Amino acid sequence: MTVKYLTRLNSNLASPLCFRGKAIQLLSFSKLKLSSLSTNSATTNVIPNYTAFGKEQRVMSLFKRCATMKDLKQVHAHIIQTCLHHNLYVIGKIIVFCAVSEHGDMDYAGLVFDKIENPDGFLWNTMIRGFVKTGQKEKAFEFYKRMQEKGEMADNFTFSFLLKFCGQLGSVMLGKQIHCDTMKHGLESHVFVRNTLIHMYGMFKDIETARRLFEEIPRLDLVAWNTILDCHVNCGKCKEALDLFLLMLQSGVEPDEATLVVTLSACSALGALDFGRWFHSCINHSSLSDNVSVSNSLIDMYAKCGAVEEAYETFNEMKWKNIVSWNTMILGLATHGHTNEALAIFSKMLEEKLVKPNDVTFLGVLCACSHGGMVDDGKRYFNVMIKDYHIKPTIKHYGCMVDVLGRAGFVDEAYQLIRSMPVQCNAIVWRTLLAACRLHGNVELGEKVRSHLLELEPDHSSDFVLLANMYASVGQWNKMTGVRKAMQDRGVQKPEPGSSFIGIHGSMRLKMETEDGGRHTSTACTA
Repeated sequence: MTVKYLTRLNSNLASPLCFRGKAIQLLSFSKLKLSSLSTNSATTNVIPNYTAFGKEQRVMSLFKRCATMKDLKQVHAHIIQTCLHHNLYVIGKIIVFCAVSEHGDMDYAGLVFDKIENPDGFLWNTMIRGFVKTGQKEKAFEFYKRMQEKGEMADNFTFSFLLKFCGQLGSVMLGKQIHCDTMKHGLESHVFVRNTLIHMYGMFKDIETARRLFEEIPRLDLVAWNTILDCHVNCGKCKEALDLFLLMLQSGVEPDEATLVVTLSACSALGALDFGRWFHSCINHSSLSDNVSVSNSLIDMYAKCGAVEEAYETFNEMKWKNIVSWNTMILGLATHGHTNEALAIFSKMLEEKLVKPNDVTFLGVLCACSHGGMVDDGKRYFNVMIKDYHIKPTIKHYGCMVDVLGRAGFVDEAYQLIRSMPVQCNAIVWRTLLAACRLHGNVELGEKVRSHLLELEPDHSSDFVLLANMYASVGQWNKMTGVRKAMQDRGVQKPEPGSSFIGIHGSMRLKMETEDGGRHTSTACTA
C-alpha cells in the first residue's frame, strides 16, 4: 500500500474538548519554551500568519528535534494551538515517534490513535510495528483484528511485522494462521513477505518449510540468500549453509556484510578452519576487508576453531575497533587459557579509552581469571565492575566467580557467594560448584549442592555422574554404587558420547561441481 502523505491534508481528526483542554493545560503549566526546539518561537496568544503548508513544515522541523517524550508532548501541545490537530500527516508523526523511537510510549500513541476518525493503513501498520517492537503480543494482534473490522486492507508491511513477531514469540500455530492470511490476500509471493516467511520458519526450526519457500522464488536476490543462510545456521545445519553459500557464488550473486558474517558463524560452529582461511583470503580481496563486523566475525571464527594466533593477528590488523572487537578477542584468549594475554588486552583497552567496557567484557576477564587460578584478581575485577563501572552482575558473572573460587579450592566461599546472590541461582551455577566439590573431594558440601540440584533438575545425568565420581574419589564405594543404581532406577541415561574432529592441513577440500553446456567442471578450494 503506497501512502501519499499530501492527500492527507483534508483528512479530519476528531479532537474532543477534553483532549484539547489537557494539551493546552500541558502547554501552560509546563512553561513550554519552544525556542529550545526551534529557532523561531511561537507565543501562546499570537499565531503567525503562515499558510497551512508553512505551518506544517514548521512543525515537521520540531519533530526532527524531538529526543524524549517530554519534547514530543510539548510539540503535540503546539500542534493543537496552531490548529494542526486536524492534519492526519502531522498527527501521524506523533504516532511514528512513539512507535519507532527508543524513548517512545505506545500508551500515548494509543491515546492519540483512538482520537483519529479515519486512520489510514500507514497508521495501522505503525501501531502494529510499535507493539511488535515493545513485545506487546495481545495489542499487536488486537490492532490487526480491529484493522480488518474497520475494512482497512492489510498490506505487505502489515504481514512482515506480524510474521516477524510470530517468529520471535516462537508461536508456530499463530505463524501458520498469519501465513494463511498472506495467501488469502495474495501477498505470499511478495518479496518482503516471502523473505519474512522464510525467516519465521527458520526461527521455528522448520528448515524444510523455509527451504521450500526459498526454492519457490523465481528470481533469488541477496536478501533471500542471506535469509536462508541464516535459517540453516539457526537450525544447526551449518554444513548445508556452506554448501548454499557456494551455490550463491555460482549463481553470480555478490555477498554483502550480512552474508559474510553468517557464513563465518557457520565456520565457527563446524570448526571448519580450512574453509574459514579460504574465506578470509577472499574477503581480503573484496571491498569488505576493513568492515568491522566482518573482522569481528573472523576473530570469533579463528578463536572458536582454536587458531588463537590468527585471531590475534586479525585483531591487530583492524584499523577500527568497537567494543565487540575487544570483547571477542578477550573471550577468545580467555577460553583457550591465555590468561595473561587476555588481561593485557583488557588493560590496553582501558589505556586507549576509546571504548568503555561492558558486562560482556568483564565476563571475558573473569573467565581469564578462572582459567589462570587468579582468585584475588577475579575478586578485584568483580568489584571494579560494580563500583567503578556501575554494571549490575548477572547470573553469568556470579557463575564465573563461583568457577574462579571453586577451581582454586575455595568451595565454601563459593557456596556462600551463591547463597548471598541477589538473583536466583540456576542449575548451571550449582553444577559448577558440584564439579569443584568433586575435584577437591568435599563430599559434605557436594551433598548439599546436590540437594539444590534435585529441586531444579532432578534427572540431569551429569549430576549423578559428578556425585558418583566424588564418592569414588574418597573411597566411598557403597554410596557410589547407590548413586549409580538410583540413576538406573530413574531411567536416567548419559547423552550420546561426543566426538572430536581434527582437520589435517591440506586434506580438507571443498569441491564445487557444475555442468557448463554439457561439460563437467570441478573447482576445489583449499586453505
